[in-house]
Amino acid sequence: MEFTVLPDSPAGAALARELWAPQRIDHGSGRPWILGDWPAAEATVVEAGDRRLAVLGRTRLDPAAARAALGRMNSLHDADTLAARLPGVCHLAVSMDGRTRIQGSVFGARQVFSAVVDGVTVAAGSVAPLLALTDAGIDETLLAAALLAPGGAPWPIAQRPVRRGIDPLRTGHWLRLDPDGRSRQVRWWRLPPASLSLAEGARALRAALTEAIEVRVAAADRVSADLSGGLDSTSLCFLADAAGADLITYHITPSDTVNADTGWAQRAAALLPGGRHHTFAADRAENLFDVGYSAEHPNSTPEGPANWANGLPHIRDLAQRAVLEGATLHLTGFGGDELFGRLPVNAWSLVRARPLYGLVVANRYRLASRWPLGATVRGLANRSGFAEHLRAAAALIDTPPRLPEWPELGWVPAPRMPRWATPEAVAAVRRLLVSTAAQAPEPLDADRSRHQALVSLVWEGATIRQVNTLLEGTGITWDAPYLDDRVVAAALATRIDGRLATGRFKPLLTEALRDVVPAELLARTDKGEYSAESYRGLARNRARLLELCEDSRLARLGLIDPAALRAELLDPRARSQYLAPIEATVAGEGWLRSHDGTVRAASRRTVGDPR
Repeated sequence: MEFTVLPDSPAGAALARELWAPQRIDHGSGRPWILGDWPAAEATVVEAGDRRLAVLGRTRLDPAAARAALGRMNSLHDADTLAARLPGVCHLAVSMDGRTRIQGSVFGARQVFSAVVDGVTVAAGSVAPLLALTDAGIDETLLAAALLAPGGAPWPIAQRPVRRGIDPLRTGHWLRLDPDGRSRQVRWWRLPPASLSLAEGARALRAALTEAIEVRVAAADRVSADLSGGLDSTSLCFLADAAGADLITYHITPSDTVNADTGWAQRAAALLPGGRHHTFAADRAENLFDVGYSAEHPNSTPEGPANWANGLPHIRDLAQRAVLEGATLHLTGFGGDELFGRLPVNAWSLVRARPLYGLVVANRYRLASRWPLGATVRGLANRSGFAEHLRAAAALIDTPPRLPEWPELGWVPAPRMPRWATPEAVAAVRRLLVSTAAQAPEPLDADRSRHQALVSLVWEGATIRQVNTLLEGTGITWDAPYLDDRVVAAALATRIDGRLATGRFKPLLTEALRDVVPAELLARTDKGEYSAESYRGLARNRARLLELCEDSRLARLGLIDPAALRAELLDPRARSQYLAPIEATVAGEGWLRSHDGTVRAASRRTVGDPR
């Protein structure tokens, strides 16, 4: 689904003449408003006099109630209530009194980007239509920041595409387009207070997840899903089955024989007799770390290197198999670990929520993870703000990565530039972090634990969005119900001592789905680890990876030393934290090589143009 949103003005109408699109929705004035290509079943337009409301995506909307609400609105802000009630993930647009509101889902699975074209702000549901209008080139500093590992650039930099002049909609905001061509972002969404008990949170989560799944299943003829064996994907499979889905599941056998996921997946499949279940062998080529991007799939993620670039071959192969079996929707458990699992920073929040209990739990974390006592005490006592931590992260980007036995209790888990980054690239990224900190960005929540969870969910939302850009036109959509706004709100409104009750694994999820998922599956107390796939892929595909060091595009831009990268590929370090810099660099290099058409000038047209 790709579309462009224009302001209600003569200048906006003039820009429409430069766009080709098979579908169009007009403002009440008759001027073009939304132009693009979308499935008819995923578009609802409501009219109330000259006012218009459009919803694009898989959701549940009562047109009569929406029409009445649209007629009662005094301003665009009044759409907040309607937006908060929409299940699923979708884009919402409102046109009234010459002004336009456009927004995606809070965590970016459906995102909005904007650019100024001939003095007029234009919005779009993806980067590609704006590239066609602006010929936006690469921002080398943002591309260099994408080399940071683990996880890439810290929030809020991570939201920005590596394109000059194209801006993302910030988390929890909507974009206003005015007739004079100007725009501004307005925050409308914040997490509710963490006030629910475990039992209350479980009931709220159950209701939100049930509705999220029902909305998706109702719109899909057949549903495929990951069945890794972990609690997150297993729970979605049972929820989909309960909602009446014609279900197909896929499981990848882990390379590491210690990983128990396959046994748990087999037990789950046996308890889902109505589904069709498939298992991939551990040595399936698509499982293993590889370049990801290829010349056969040019310009597949135009906003920048994909978060999960080395998983793109797996996604393509799995999508092809699922489509052949008739699936139009694929469910994945992205977001489950962030909502229901434990992060190191949870210890910091627990100490503030329940001091004595929190200190006991923090010490358990310390002993289990072998954190140094002094570093743990300093981290727990730290009260500095988000901007200060961002500045501190900037100072550390060219230092050796911390070992996993280090307590990351701050706002920003400090990423590092790879050892093969050039001094110029390191300096540029440091300046970017420092200048961002100087703007005093507000964290997504006042609590560090909830902020970090939300930032991770935004990263997961971007991953889903990038996957669906890759799969555009294949007939199937990747979806992550744990990223729904209402699911997240229910989970993180639960008090942290309930959400992470000691002695239980993912207690909020297991409590919520006690009568949906069989008890024997909810009894699992661990999760699988998959670094073996990266090491095996590195060994198997080393020759292809080494080819990236020859005439490196990143080196042409002055961002890496290809000889140092080659040395690392020939002799990778044993600990898994050293894989992330390789994966980030390979993603950036592969992206540059497969996106030459958008790195150079883009023609002035949109997707769907038959020329």
